[in-house]
Amino acid sequence: MPSEKLYRELRSLDRKIHLLLSENKRLKDELTQSQSENRILQSRAESQKANLDSVQNQMKMSKMVDNMIVGEEDSAKLKRQIDGYIKELDKCIAHLAE
Repeated sequence: MPSEKLYRELRSLDRKIHLLLSENKRLKDELTQSQSENRILQSRAESQKANLDSVQNQMKMSKMVDNMIVGEEDSAKLKRQIDGYIKELDKCIAHLAE
């Protein structure tokens, strides 16, 4: 009798161990997936921040050009030149982000 009881307990423990191992594997997989998603979201956030900074810089430059007291022709020329600089800076930022 005692050995039969011991055998049942052993089987019960074995089943519980398998359940725990299965749950552990599921949780590890979930953690890996969450970490991967976190990296993707962080990358997107950095990209969005860079885009926001670029747009804010463009707006500042545009306001500066609009507020300058120069002839309309000179203003348009200066604005094109500054826009060219901004585009070049955006390319550099994008290149550095890679």
